[in-house]
Amino acid sequence: MQNVSNPFGNFKYDIPASVVVFLVALPLCLGIALASGAPLLSGIIAGIVGGIVIGSLSGSNLSVSGPAAGLTAIVIQAIHDLGAYQTFLLAVVIAGILQFILGLLRAGSIGHFFPSSVIKGMLSAIGLILILKQIPHALGYDKDYEGDEAFFQPDGENTFSEILSAVNYLSPGAIVVCLVTIGILILWDNPVLKKHKIFQYIPGPLVAVLTGIILNIIFQSSGTIFAIQPEHMVTLPISKNFDDFLSLFSAPDFSQIGNPKIYITAITLALVASLESLLSIEACDKLDEFKRITPLNRELRAQGIGNFVSGLIGGLPITAVIVRSSANINSGARTKLSTILHGLMLLTAVVFIPTVLNMIPLAALAGILLMTGYKLTKPSLYREMFRKGWEQFIPFIVTIIAILITNLLVGIFIGIVVGVFFVLKSNFYEAISIVKHGDNYLLRLNYSVSFLNKSILRQTFERIPEGSNLIIDGGGSQFIDADIIETIQDFILNAPSRNIQVELKKSFSSASEFFRKSN
Repeated sequence: MQNVSNPFGNFKYDIPASVVVFLVALPLCLGIALASGAPLLSGIIAGIVGGIVIGSLSGSNLSVSGPAAGLTAIVIQAIHDLGAYQTFLLAVVIAGILQFILGLLRAGSIGHFFPSSVIKGMLSAIGLILILKQIPHALGYDKDYEGDEAFFQPDGENTFSEILSAVNYLSPGAIVVCLVTIGILILWDNPVLKKHKIFQYIPGPLVAVLTGIILNIIFQSSGTIFAIQPEHMVTLPISKNFDDFLSLFSAPDFSQIGNPKIYITAITLALVASLESLLSIEACDKLDEFKRITPLNRELRAQGIGNFVSGLIGGLPITAVIVRSSANINSGARTKLSTILHGLMLLTAVVFIPTVLNMIPLAALAGILLMTGYKLTKPSLYREMFRKGWEQFIPFIVTIIAILITNLLVGIFIGIVVGVFFVLKSNFYEAISIVKHGDNYLLRLNYSVSFLNKSILRQTFERIPEGSNLIIDGGGSQFIDADIIETIQDFILNAPSRNIQVELKKSFSSASEFFRKSN
C-alpha cells in the first residue's frame, strides 16, 4: 500500500498543488505586508520561510505557513510603538524563541480542546469570507488589500459595503478574466476530464492564470475598455541587480534588546500566532481525507524556529494559515512536499521572474480564491451539521456569524463559549436522571458527575414528594465529585424529616461506603 505521507511517492499530487498554493500565496504575502505597514518583500520572505523552513520541520502533511492577516493589526501597531521596522524584527525573533519554549512545555495540547462544530464553523466562515472579500477584486476594485479577513477594513469600508462600492468601479476586463478563470476551474474538476492524464498533471489554476495573462495582453494590444490597468495586477518589487536585491532585506536591531516594549510585543505575537496556528492545524486535519493527526507540540516548535528565522532576515511573523492550507488540500496535495515547493517557487519568483509575475491580473487570482471559498462552505456541510442536532448546529452557525462580523480569533472565541455552553447544558441534563413508578423513585448518576451538577441535583431532591421511596444508583458513573457526595449525604440526613425512605444501590450500602468507592 502506498504511503500517503511519503513526499517521494506523491509527486503527481504535490507538484501541481504547490503551483496553486504559490499562485494564491503570492498576492496574499504582498497584501498582508502592505496592510502591516512593512516593506513589501517582508511578506514574501515570511512566505518563503513558512514554506521551506516550517514546511520541513512541521509534522503536518498539508498545512501551509506564512504571513497571516490576523496579525496585521498587531504588526502595524507594534511597528508604530517601537519606532522602526528593524526594532520590530527583534520582537519577531524573541517571539519565535517563546513559541519554541511553548512547544517544549507541551502547550500545543490546547489545540485538542477546540470543539469540532467550532472548527467546521471556522472553515465555513473562511469560505464565505473568501467569496465576499474576493467579489470586489473579481470586479476590478482593489482598494482593500488581498488577504484581509476582518469585517471592518483599513480602507474605511466593511465586507458588505466594499461590494457595493465595487459596483461603481467595474472593470470589464477583470470581470471577463475572473469568469474565464472560474470556467476553466470548473472544467478541470469535471470527473470525465479528470480521467485524462493531462488534467491530472497540469493544475487548472495555472492554466487559468496563464489564460488571464494572455487575455489581458490581447485586451491591451487592441486598446479596448477591457484592458486591465497596472494597479489591478500583482505588484512584486523588481531589483535592478543582486546588490539592489540584497538591500531589500532588513536585520533586527539588537541594540534594542533592553527595550521592555520589545518583550510585550514578542509575548503578544507568540500567543496570538500560536493560537492561530493551532486553529489552522486542527482545521487542516479535519479537511485531510486520510485523517492524519498533526503533533501539535512539534508544530509549535516548528513555528517558533520559523519566526526566529523570519525575524532574522527581515520577514513578517508567521502562522499556519487556513486559506493557503485549504487551497493546498483542495488542489490534491498529500504531503509536505507541496508546502516546501511553494516556498521555493516564491524564492525563485522574487529573484528571477518578478516582471512576468507582475503580468498576472488580480481578477484571475480572485477566481481561484472564489472556487476555494465555495469548496469550504458547500451547502452540503450545513445540511450535515443540521442533521447532527442543535447542540452541534448552533455553535457551528454562531461561529460563522461571529467570524464574519468580527475576525477569526474573536469569532472562534465566541464559538467556543457557545460550544462550551451546550456541553455544560448537555452535561446538566444527562449526568443525572430520575424515573418514577407510583411513590417509588430511582435516581441514577450517569457518566461523570461534577460540582457543576450540584444545583440540578438539589432541585431534583426538592421535587421528590414526602412519603416517597428513593433509590440512588451511582453504579453507572465513572466519577462522582466530593460536592455531589456531600449533597447526597445531606439529603439522606434530612430525608426522615420528610418521611422519605432512601436506599443506596447495594454496591453502596452506606453513605460512607458510597463516598469511599466514589473516590
